[in-house]
Amino acid sequence: SADSSLPGNLELGAFSVSLSVADLARSRRFYEQLGFVVAGGDPESDYLIMKNGETTIGLFQGVFEGNILTFNPGLTNELTTLDDFTDVRDIQATLTDREVALGETTEPGGTVPAHITLVDPDGNAILIDQHVPRPG
Repeated sequence: SADSSLPGNLELGAFSVSLSVADLARSRRFYEQLGFVVAGGDPESDYLIMKNGETTIGLFQGVFEGNILTFNPGLTNELTTLDDFTDVRDIQATLTDREVALGETTEPGGTVPAHITLVDPDGNAILIDQHVPRPG
């Protein structure tokens, strides 16, 4: 579960930036020059996940417009799955209670991987994308 010694009061999971790129291969070569290595994804599906230490970026060609701040509940920065974490549906309920406007939402009682979206006051897109089933 989340490290209680770290600041914050809502566990969102591993953080990455999802970049909308024009040419996946060219962007891959560029980020490899910065020390990133491919850690996942599928070029045939137009995306790669790249890591440099604990920093993660996603490169997506033609999948969405603009860049997205991405959080992955249930994953660590090392991309390992946690057994205990705050489920995206619980995050959704907390944000709703805090009167945060959400874009896409998920079914509150579900157990399968799910996501929600929102936009910050400056128009930055945020994706909270849980790839693993609800814990427990």
